[in-house]
Amino acid sequence: MSQAIVVKIGSSSLTSDEGGLNRDKIVFFASELASLHRAGYPVLLVTSGAVAAGFRELGYASRPKALHEKQASASVGQALLMQAYHDAFGRHGVGVGQILLTRSDFSNRKRIHNAQMTLEELLRRRMVPIINENDTVSVDELKFGDNDTLSALVANLVRARKLVILTDTDGLYTEDPRKNAEAKRIDRVNEIDEELYRIAGGSGSSVGTGGMRSKVEAARIAMRGGIPVFVGRVMEPGDLTLAVDGSGKGTYFDTSEHNLPMKKQWLGFHSQPQGRAVVDDGAERALIEGGKSLLPAGVKEVSGDFHPGDVIEVVNASGQTVGRGVVNYAAWQLQAVAGLSTDEVLKRIEVPRLEVIHRDEWITLAATAKARDSANS
Repeated sequence: MSQAIVVKIGSSSLTSDEGGLNRDKIVFFASELASLHRAGYPVLLVTSGAVAAGFRELGYASRPKALHEKQASASVGQALLMQAYHDAFGRHGVGVGQILLTRSDFSNRKRIHNAQMTLEELLRRRMVPIINENDTVSVDELKFGDNDTLSALVANLVRARKLVILTDTDGLYTEDPRKNAEAKRIDRVNEIDEELYRIAGGSGSSVGTGGMRSKVEAARIAMRGGIPVFVGRVMEPGDLTLAVDGSGKGTYFDTSEHNLPMKKQWLGFHSQPQGRAVVDDGAERALIEGGKSLLPAGVKEVSGDFHPGDVIEVVNASGQTVGRGVVNYAAWQLQAVAGLSTDEVLKRIEVPRLEVIHRDEWITLAATAKARDSANS
């Protein structure tokens, strides 16, 4: 599925200012996606809009804030949303299928494999999978965040050719263009660093829940999986094709990484770390630049209650994430030997493998790193 195009559309692009579905917008976007479909691309749509579509039907004056009210709105709105898409794509002779996912689906390797197989079959049958978060059962602490992250995870899952994240602005600017007329659009990004996150800010619209920062984070996830990203606006017929072809109205995020195998995807983006290890500068360099395993000598601090086979997060002295890996030590064992040489470790404890995390069970996630482990995937 390397030619697949994943397109994410947010709530603000699908609804009216007062809430509720704007069917003219859905008809327009369905037409744009159908054009890609006719051109031979496998197309997947990640859509928001269920809560925004449903809350008016339940009599709420504005988008609800209480979890049970949002879930009720989603249960009503999801049916309205899918019916609207079904009718709009039907005008072009394109069939659609619905897939609702939660973050816990990605954490469970069997469930996400099943989702992957379903997507593959829909695409083989020339259908457009329409993917949304299952808001009726999701809890706020585990939500994706306006489906930006969900779109990046889906793009990785199908090893997409490109992820297209549509928004109501034409890309990422050096400052908020609504407040500063001198702001300049950033046309291309090759590396995501802290300065880019600062520029992206964090505010979303009154209808949606995400902002430009969540889109930059989604781009980082997709880029780590070898998938280039477009973030921008599609307003006129043909704009989506231009975005895919490289001349769209927005910002392009380029990557030199390779596609990640499912095991690395799960490890980096879906697993739930059970603890954390702080490493020194030498260990950080060895992991990122040298493609080495993590040894006890490089560990400075340990937190959490984990066991051999669990996933832990590795951070540097500044608290920045370096990556994740499958640990070979229990938490108490690693605490006992942190910072010690190999000889001292062997004198104190018995472990099946000396490495804290072997390079084959590791993925680098540092935002500015040129990760080496994808070459060993």
